[in-house]
Amino acid sequence: MHEQGIIDEIIAKLETENCLVHNIFLMCDADVLRKRLQKDIDAGIRSEDVIQRSIARIGLYEKLDTEKIDVSHITPEQAAERIINGERGKTDAEETV
Repeated sequence: MHEQGIIDEIIAKLETENCLVHNIFLMCDADVLRKRLQKDIDAGIRSEDVIQRSIARIGLYEKLDTEKIDVSHITPEQAAERIINGERGKTDAEETV
């Protein structure tokens, strides 16, 4: 979902009258993304071309109307805590372990 129109179209189809919707994007830097995708390629889950396509789209994701969490150097549990606690703009350097 690298285009705002895709997100808007999906949300428009949801019944959101009695709820609050948070659009949260979990992002990581290009080096981390490359390493994570390579693991999937090595496991046969993805094809080689995914790395180039994904790296090329990073700038598009940054422009989305979403709350962003940089998950480059945090665990899934820490990302979940940030979402639960509303700490979406927090940087890795501010993470307390």
